[in-house]
Amino acid sequence: MAAHTTPLSSRTPVTRLLDADWSVTALAGPVPQSIRRLTVPATVPGSVHTDLLDAGLIPDPYLDGNEQLLSWIGLTDWRYSTSFVWNPADAERTDLVFAGLDTIAEIELNGVSLGTTRNMHRSYSFDVGARLKAGLNELVVVFRSPVKAADAASLDLGYRPHANHHPYNAVRKMACSFGWDWGIDTSTSGLWKPVTLVSWSTARLATVRPIATVSQNVSPAGRGSTGQVEVHVDVDRATETPVSITASVAGISRTVELPAGATGTTVSLSVPDVDLWWPLGYGEHPLYDLVVSLHAAGTAAELDRSSTRIGFRTVEFDTTPDEHGTPFTLVINGQPVFVRGANWIPDDAFPHRVTMARYTDRLEQAEFANINLIRVWGGGIFESDDFYDLCDERGLLTWQDFLLACAAYAEEAPLGDEIEAEARENITRLAAHPSLVVLNGNNENLWGFEEWNWKLRLDGKTWGGGFYYDVFPALVAELAPHIGYTPGSPFSPVAGSMQNHSEPNDLHPNDPEHGTVHIWDLWNQRDYPAYREYQPRFVAEFGWQGPPTWSTLTESIHDVPLTPESPGMLVHQKAMEGNVKLTDGLLPHLPLPNEIGDWHWAMSLNQATAISTAIEHFRSLFPHCMGSIVWQLNDCWPVTSWAAVDGYGRPKPLLYAIRHAYADRLVTIQPREGGLAVIAVNDSADTWSGELLVRRYTDTGAVLAEHTEQVTLPARSTVTVPLPASVSAATHAAAELLRADLAGVRGHWFFAEARDSTLTPGDPEVSAVRTDSGYSVQVTVPVLTRDLALLVDKVDPNALVDDMLVTLLPGESVVFTVTSLLEVDPEAFTTAAVLRSTNQLVRR
Repeated sequence: MAAHTTPLSSRTPVTRLLDADWSVTALAGPVPQSIRRLTVPATVPGSVHTDLLDAGLIPDPYLDGNEQLLSWIGLTDWRYSTSFVWNPADAERTDLVFAGLDTIAEIELNGVSLGTTRNMHRSYSFDVGARLKAGLNELVVVFRSPVKAADAASLDLGYRPHANHHPYNAVRKMACSFGWDWGIDTSTSGLWKPVTLVSWSTARLATVRPIATVSQNVSPAGRGSTGQVEVHVDVDRATETPVSITASVAGISRTVELPAGATGTTVSLSVPDVDLWWPLGYGEHPLYDLVVSLHAAGTAAELDRSSTRIGFRTVEFDTTPDEHGTPFTLVINGQPVFVRGANWIPDDAFPHRVTMARYTDRLEQAEFANINLIRVWGGGIFESDDFYDLCDERGLLTWQDFLLACAAYAEEAPLGDEIEAEARENITRLAAHPSLVVLNGNNENLWGFEEWNWKLRLDGKTWGGGFYYDVFPALVAELAPHIGYTPGSPFSPVAGSMQNHSEPNDLHPNDPEHGTVHIWDLWNQRDYPAYREYQPRFVAEFGWQGPPTWSTLTESIHDVPLTPESPGMLVHQKAMEGNVKLTDGLLPHLPLPNEIGDWHWAMSLNQATAISTAIEHFRSLFPHCMGSIVWQLNDCWPVTSWAAVDGYGRPKPLLYAIRHAYADRLVTIQPREGGLAVIAVNDSADTWSGELLVRRYTDTGAVLAEHTEQVTLPARSTVTVPLPASVSAATHAAAELLRADLAGVRGHWFFAEARDSTLTPGDPEVSAVRTDSGYSVQVTVPVLTRDLALLVDKVDPNALVDDMLVTLLPGESVVFTVTSLLEVDPEAFTTAAVLRSTNQLVRR
């Protein structure tokens, strides 16, 4: 994509950032008297909430019950304005470019209307050369209340079913801005991306869309591959002058002449012996610099230049029917990939606050958890280039939903035109990224249409099917044929339907035997051991709630007393009957604690155990099941939710559970027909072999029975070892367990739920010392100890620990490595409130 930040010659586009001297004023709406008629300094990019917060006029919307206190903001119209001095440029054209307007915006320059925008998810450009004047210019953007606009648009379009309480499906604004079952309702407005003036002459690069593929792959390792790049270039013109376009990559260049008046062309490059881009865990992720330059024909004068990075890889879905149904296997460079994924929501309810540093932190946490794919959920945003650049570099596969979620959408104009325009722009913007392997039509809308009584309520109105089965697949085929397309998640393909852009079929969209499935009867109605009743082909969503870390909880909620049902806690619990489901999901496994610290630990632990149970089961089904995507990696504010990383960026115990369950090599004990079996999973490129040792122990550590077997697992394979009854049958379930060990990789099976077991707290021997990077905490346990964890954020909210949820037999030890800059007494890490285990929650 074109970089227009620094003049490369006297004729190169010059970009001026309009980020200074902005102010915001409330217009019509239920504005508090203290704020009415105030002119408040504003930041661009920014939002109304953050501007008022920075000015000290409102409390932090993330704290306590402030969400409802600030609901008037979304019911108010707002006026943003700035003045700037303009010196007429030596340019034939100047464009005013808004990279992102949230959402219903009326734009004026020097008192003259430029137009009205209605879409947060696309950019807008206006030719303002004739409207600018020498000297002082005034730019005004008036944002209309998004709540009122959505209500009015819903009436104009006709009611269509949607989740939650606002008709977010009637406007093109981030759906979760209106709240979600984990999200704060901000309904904010603002210039959420940069505003620029771009001055240029003759011609400029409007879009550069490279399609990088591999035409020949002569070896499984990819050596000797020939890369093909089709560089699709669109040009904006100020004159009819002929121009030339040169594309260069890996020392290969080609120039194409564009005759007078022509506005687009394709430059084709063949690059021999390229190194293939591989996902994390499958190889390296090399990126190649692609430079595209625009010149006036027959001259050396460079008019514009674009520099981007590409990677060479192929993407396919294997949906060949088998005796069990229809698989959904992602194939990269001919290699089937087991997806170890996590779902992603906007990392802040005010997405303009998400910096490169925050993206880096979050994706490092994903890598720490052995995640290899991030699904960007369709109720948020098309993620930024920073996000995708980092995924390209790290080999993290990405899946981007189109932004239609849990609702029916009108297909007619004007909404249909806006949805198509945003899709076209964002496919074009993201096409260069090798990490992007799935473009998905929607989140749960096929399922909703089929099962949530939409058909009756729609009464014949359009609902979005035209987008999923016609508009989107056609756009992907036109603009990004090297990226896979699915019409929705969940979705059940039939033979050939993936290749034919997923035409409608008669299968239920959430059929576990076909394609992708979302599993939500667990958590909502059923207990987590029932995950083992599913035999899915690919699980695109499943999850279990838990609270944020203790430090995040107590920083954001100040109730006295603090209880699960205290007012601030309920504000930060958005799920329908969320606390009831937390309790119902805990009681089969552990007693309900009476003290808030124990409650917090119990719910955090139960969340981690539920997801471990699910992932280990799904992985044990390989290759029948070829992927799971946990709901969810991150949060957008401090809240009780399904996230593994809370709204302040702190890892919950769940992140460590995912790390264990998604490890390259896994040993898990699972029930199978005929009894228990050990399943070893080798999702690495190397053979794994050794002696599998399975022992049945008492809670005192005495060995009751054992089984040994030599096993060899080729790369990307599993082996199942049925256990003899002498090992797998407990004589005293409450006091016995199984441990399976293969080359130091362990799995455990407890015959009784913790609440019914003989677990006792014991009195662990703990020593903690200061180190160069933080602290080292060694724990030796005198009794069988389940899920030993160090909740380091209780000592230092910014501390990190290397491991968690460790099960030890009597006499065994573990060393936790804590990274922390805080100087404290090391003994702070040894207290019972910080050093936690399942044992502490079992009443005796």
